Amino acid sequence: MEVTVIGTGYVGLVAGSCLAGAGNRVTCADVDEARIRRLNSGEVPIYEPGLEALIAENLAAGRLRFTTDAAEGIRTAEVIFIAVGTPPGEDGFADLDFVRAAAGTIGEHLRPHAVVVTKSTVPVGTNEIVRAEIARRTDVPFHMCANPEFLKEGDAVADFMYPDRVVCGVDAESARERMTELYEPFRRSGNPLIFMDIPSAELTKYAANAMLAARISLMNQFAELCERTGADIERVRRGIGSDPRIGPAFLYAGAGYGGSCLPKDVQALIRSAAERDLDLTILRAVNETNDRQKTLLVRKIRRRFGEDLSGRRFALWGLAFKPRTDDMRAAPSRAIVAALRERGASIVAHDPVAMDPARDIYLGDEVEYGADEYETLDGADALVLATEWLQYRRPDWAAVGERLARRIVFDGRNLFDPEGMAELGFEYYPVGRRQIGPEVVA
Repeated sequence: MEVTVIGTGYVGLVAGSCLAGAGNRVTCADVDEARIRRLNSGEVPIYEPGLEALIAENLAAGRLRFTTDAAEGIRTAEVIFIAVGTPPGEDGFADLDFVRAAAGTIGEHLRPHAVVVTKSTVPVGTNEIVRAEIARRTDVPFHMCANPEFLKEGDAVADFMYPDRVVCGVDAESARERMTELYEPFRRSGNPLIFMDIPSAELTKYAANAMLAARISLMNQFAELCERTGADIERVRRGIGSDPRIGPAFLYAGAGYGGSCLPKDVQALIRSAAERDLDLTILRAVNETNDRQKTLLVRKIRRRFGEDLSGRRFALWGLAFKPRTDDMRAAPSRAIVAALRERGASIVAHDPVAMDPARDIYLGDEVEYGADEYETLDGADALVLATEWLQYRRPDWAAVGERLARRIVFDGRNLFDPEGMAELGFEYYPVGRRQIGPEVVA
């Protein structure tokens, strides 16, 4: 099948390369000339395990190409994906400028009976905006499809290749048939291809992310209660996660969620509902809880060291919002760095893949970087763990203790056992678990 993907960001690159891997002829278009040059030379501008090899394989096979000329791909495409960014505006609503621009380009070059698919995360009603933008520029018949993505950063290629479900909102039986043909190679395990109306498909993406965000924020509130009652959030998590009605996923307390999806989508859903005179009070609480949770470790640090952190030095392990990605959008580490620096502290950080993106965010001497995680510890007053990378999970505690100025660990991901840390002679401040230390001004 001839497929064109407009947008070579995270979603567009994964979708385009995976569709090419299934034997389709895929054109990925973007207005960013430098990005297209890098992609055509085999250089992938984002970190996503497995993606670089997949792109290289399909470029070599001639099934995948990158271009700045979207029109060329649109003219021959049977299916056109809109996979451009929808960043949050100042009011929290998704900015649809890139979506509208893509729709206008499609309308000027569309072939008859093509299916236009919105892959970008968009508010309910966006497909009708896209349809109107296209219809203003063409008289040829076409169909719309809302096909939200459910990709986890760090596992996106596997998520696309082996989806647990594919959701398509369509406006005609012919669109349904085309999308069934396109996704059939990815459904060999029998997981469902779910068809519905377009508004329901648009809302499904936001509702899914809102549910996941709600679970995280609720567990973080339970964690705060645990610290005040002597309960252990890890034991609570195992207890409720074994209930089949609840399940274990997204029940980990910690330093809050980040990334490109959950924070943005929760805010956009709140704003979208407000425009329809509906106050999503639960989601507002989810959002507020998460904003507060991102500075939880800093509140613990302030209780331990005092409000003035001038002259204090902290080692920060983890910059990306989660492991297996270099994405720092809305990462808890950013809130931690900002709050520590505001109080006069210095930070030396390490992350396996996100230090280059961090250098673009923190200019000059705002943050120092260690060649490895242990180098960050030299002379630091404490270790602050923000991202649960695998290599951080079993550190050499003897080396950690020797290199730190004080044997103190603030753990935003509950990686370690409080009793074990006490036996090793560390002060240990996790989330929702027993605190090992005085928590008084030194």
